[in-house]
Amino acid sequence: MDNKLSLGIDVGSSSVKVSLLDIKGGECIASSTNPSDREMPIFVPEKGFAEQDPDMWWNYVKAGIRDVAGKLSGSGPAKDVLSRVACIGITYQMHGLVVTGSDGIPLRKAIIWCDSRAVNLGRKAMEGIGHRKCMEHCLNSPGNFTASKLAWVRVNEPAVYSGIYKAMLPGDYIAFKMSGKFSTTYSGLSEGILWDFKRDEFADMVADELGLDKSLFCEAGPSIASGPEECVSTDAAMESEFGIRKGTPISYRAGDQPNNAFSLNVLDPGEIATTAGTSGVIYGVTDKRNADRLSRVNTFLHVNHTGTDCRYGVLLCINGTGISNSWLKHNILNDSKSYGQMNDLAATVPAGSDGMFVIPFGNGSERILENNMTDAQLCDVDFNRHSTAHIVRAVQEGVAFSFRYGLDIMRESGIKPEVMKAGTANMFLNPVFRTTLATICDTKIELYNTDGALGAARGAALGAGYYSSRQETFASLKKTGTTLPDHSIKSVLDETYLKWKERLHILCNIN
Repeated sequence: MDNKLSLGIDVGSSSVKVSLLDIKGGECIASSTNPSDREMPIFVPEKGFAEQDPDMWWNYVKAGIRDVAGKLSGSGPAKDVLSRVACIGITYQMHGLVVTGSDGIPLRKAIIWCDSRAVNLGRKAMEGIGHRKCMEHCLNSPGNFTASKLAWVRVNEPAVYSGIYKAMLPGDYIAFKMSGKFSTTYSGLSEGILWDFKRDEFADMVADELGLDKSLFCEAGPSIASGPEECVSTDAAMESEFGIRKGTPISYRAGDQPNNAFSLNVLDPGEIATTAGTSGVIYGVTDKRNADRLSRVNTFLHVNHTGTDCRYGVLLCINGTGISNSWLKHNILNDSKSYGQMNDLAATVPAGSDGMFVIPFGNGSERILENNMTDAQLCDVDFNRHSTAHIVRAVQEGVAFSFRYGLDIMRESGIKPEVMKAGTANMFLNPVFRTTLATICDTKIELYNTDGALGAARGAALGAGYYSSRQETFASLKKTGTTLPDHSIKSVLDETYLKWKERLHILCNIN
């Protein structure tokens, strides 16, 4: 194991992060985020649409690999560093769709996770299959997930559809670029609503109802490999360009939220992970095949699921999380303040933002709102009392209120967290947000020294056999802080939340 490295790649919708893990020491020895000075562009050709260029992701992956190698190589060849890479893990933005020809070249931009164009096709598929049968077998409505997005291409872009050789998730595309092989995972099929949980196999009923050619989907394997035969490996092009040896196993692959849970050692029933990047997520692990009848929260195969040891991830997703903070920074503050300065500004305003509140849903249809799409709202503004600082705090509180709203739905399904684990990153760097979230949810928050790319690197080392146990995999995972509910502000936050919830239900016509 001496000197061996694990390469972790995290393909988000804002940036791509690459990390190198020293397998023996268990520590991250180099990392890179690209682009470093802005978010990656999202193309919005129509309201509710959201697309990105898959080759933009790949170019940033390559830049990140070069960056981390350069940080470690000193005056020597970067390829000497990368020749020590023994395994690779990939995590990626979930529910996206990349379609390519047989040469692997994308036929159109990727339709990404927050795109809402396929909602109606998903609803019709649910009706065609039958609500009870669909929920019994798939645990989710096809909604605006990957299968429905591919059906949208079939209906609206028949020339593109006729040229498709394979339909992939974003992480599958990056794995293809590194291996030359088309592949996916069982967990990946479940996030596209292409998994029959009752039969533990591909969901033919969904593909048939949506009119999809099943040959377009890649062969699947486990997220965490348990042998070379279960994963694809790097090709000669990777060795030629980077020095990563041909045949290096890509031994771990998972969507960003199952991977966030894995990176936090959240693997057993009752454990909870959360994150607040572009989107906000609470992800709970269970061994029960439960489903929310309205599909407001969604159930997928967790990364450590097996046929004999069932593990499911129940996912609450809020589209309008970090993006609302980003929109505020760029458009209201005109980039005059950093995120850290915005956090300081929010701290100058009392909890409850003096009666102002923000409904942060402005990034496509929201599953917790039954796939309704409502624009963001700035509510109860008093021109004589409220300032920019109030808006900043109200946005952060609005995101925390969204988490509370979704968590109440998760609690209905039996997931009742006492502790939420998060990486020390994104909005969890902000004390105001952390305290608001812990207080409004009445839950302790624990922070850990990890992120998506590092989690993927640890998963790769486990899948390639360099770690033999869960204990060894997470030996270097350390708690960096704890946030407890602040009971001195609970009453004012509860009062503001009730106003927030009442206005939200009026906007979405929810009884």
